[in-house]
Amino acid sequence: MLSRREFEAREERELAPYAAKSAQSRGRAHAEPEHAYRTAYQRDRDRVVHSTAFRRLEYKTQVFLTHEGDFFRTRLTHTLEVAQIARTLARALNLNEDLTEAVALAHDLGHTPFGHSGEEALRELMRDHGGFEHNHHGLRIVDKLEHPYPQFRGLNLTYEVRECIDKHATSYDKPHSTQFDAGNPPLEGQVVEMADAIAYDSHDLDDAIAMGVVSPTELHDLAIFRQAASDFATTLADLTEDQRIRRIAKLLIDLMVTDTIGTSERAIREAGVTNVDAVRAAPVRLVRLSEGLQPKVKQLEVFLMERVYRHYRVARMMTKSKRFITKIYEAYQANCDQLPPTYYERAKQEGLEIAICDYIAGMTDRYAQDEYQRLYEPFERV
Repeated sequence: MLSRREFEAREERELAPYAAKSAQSRGRAHAEPEHAYRTAYQRDRDRVVHSTAFRRLEYKTQVFLTHEGDFFRTRLTHTLEVAQIARTLARALNLNEDLTEAVALAHDLGHTPFGHSGEEALRELMRDHGGFEHNHHGLRIVDKLEHPYPQFRGLNLTYEVRECIDKHATSYDKPHSTQFDAGNPPLEGQVVEMADAIAYDSHDLDDAIAMGVVSPTELHDLAIFRQAASDFATTLADLTEDQRIRRIAKLLIDLMVTDTIGTSERAIREAGVTNVDAVRAAPVRLVRLSEGLQPKVKQLEVFLMERVYRHYRVARMMTKSKRFITKIYEAYQANCDQLPPTYYERAKQEGLEIAICDYIAGMTDRYAQDEYQRLYEPFERV
């Protein structure tokens, strides 16, 4: 039988010197006794999985609205794919897999309904009330809005998990940390950033192919697509053209993960970091793609922006989504008595707009659509 202390000793003995060790965590805001059989980061992972915000990810949009088809990614399936990729990266780089998984599972808790269009709507509505950014809101969720324990609000996660949530940055996420010292997150957080980018680059393309918004001819114009077809040619030999296209889209993950592992290992070695504080103080992120692959990935992301995220069908969904969010917000703002009691009380304490933002950001797509109906349709049950 393995105890927490034995897991901690194993981390000290086996993980890289620059990996974040459970026993060296900066701790929690509220003191709690340690668990007999789980490390601090294992407990954090479990607390995220059991949270209300995590369960709601199942019915929150990634790119295509959930009612468009059952096979498209949701925020939950995206999160699980990120966690899988992140653990592969962390294992190869000899980092702390438990911390990596906890951060990966928590990294999108602050997302609104209807994907980035919902976030854009809330950002505009909250412009004069502190703004809105989903990483910072994710930190607000785990620090305050979740309330499973009677002794304190929030999940009481470790400093390192909270830091990685707040500093999470990708091509589409560029937050400015407000509660933590300047500098990089630990390598485990950087691994999640890269896994997030790899996951959405590959699966957004896969979903776009499934929805028919891009053609095979367009894909062959992408340098990274051609490289994957060449690198994995032997595994594609007996497939039909349609099968080849779908398979190559998935093999992009393998291509980018392999490149990230080799490039990051060299960057870490050359930086000479020997502990987590040295990682934080490094001038740049150490987990990254090679200079040879970066422009190819950038070409893919530009393609996704132009051909997928701005596709007329996606644009229609985004416009409708923003309308839902805006009209719901305006209804509560005009008459706060329509808010549920919990949020009505929060409005008295923190301000009406903050309470409305918390309520809307926590909604699933389906709940937001139903709430719109309840607020604006005269014969809808309330």
